[in-house]
Amino acid sequence: MRRSNPSTDDDGERGSAALEFILVGLLMLVPLVYLVVALGMIQGQSLGAEAAARHVARAVSTAADAADARQRADAVVAAVSDEYDLAEVDLAIACAPEGASCPRAGAMLRVTVRTSVSLPLVPPVLGLDRLVAVPVEASAAHKVSRFWSGG
Repeated sequence: MRRSNPSTDDDGERGSAALEFILVGLLMLVPLVYLVVALGMIQGQSLGAEAAARHVARAVSTAADAADARQRADAVVAAVSDEYDLAEVDLAIACAPEGASCPRAGAMLRVTVRTSVSLPLVPPVLGLDRLVAVPVEASAAHKVSRFWSGG
């Protein structure tokens, strides 16, 4: 029985495992890191939109009158936008039942906040950053006191 020398049998494959590991690792790791960063940004903006909707609903429902309600809503949106880096926040306030002025005593106040998240590493060339932006929307409801002055 003849013994073969293991060092001469696999010379063609020598060192390729490390290269394959690095190549496949990079091909798998880069998209995974991008996905984690993008989902983290979307989650952060979602939390910001939810916080803005909730706090605006509370602030407006406890305001003294309509002018105070608008001022409070603007202040809360500005503070939350700074905290969570929200860009271009769209705020909608509606009351149920509909028909009269909003907010008003005894109404159910519904606040909706809309914004969008630009994905990382997308260049602003030809508006690509706006094209691949992920829309985020949050809503909150709060009952306005029946003793609200509403003047």
